[in-house]
Amino acid sequence: MYESLMSFPSSLFTEFDRLRRELDEVFGSPGVPASIRSVAPGTFPAINIGRTPTSVEIYAFAPGLDARSIDLTLDRGVLTLSGERKPSLPEGSEQATVYSRERVHGSFRRAITLPEDIDPTRVNASYRDGVLQVSVARRESAQPKRIAIQ
Repeated sequence: MYESLMSFPSSLFTEFDRLRRELDEVFGSPGVPASIRSVAPGTFPAINIGRTPTSVEIYAFAPGLDARSIDLTLDRGVLTLSGERKPSLPEGSEQATVYSRERVHGSFRRAITLPEDIDPTRVNASYRDGVLQVSVARRESAQPKRIAIQ
């Protein structure tokens, strides 16, 4: 009777995920994060965070911004990214009729708590093709050490 579910277990989870999304659309609270480590859908800018043995890497996807309009600060282990995105259409123009507006505009602010082993004096940031890359070095004492066996 349920042979298709038994032979393809991944499809069962796919169906549960689809059902959860549909129920969220009908009954869920829009704008609520899907998990404890995520933020509400549509939060700007979208951010990826990762770690290498020597650094913590942060990528913020912020197309259409001028690098000079982005404010980046590091204070007591919290990296704060803020700025403002100007509207793409002129406001109050009688010539323009807006049918849909999906691009977020206005002020934004993202705060990221970094691990305790970072070195706040060694931070590099670059903005290219709409992606802000921030690299924060980890302290030498936090990096793995090879121990010679005698």
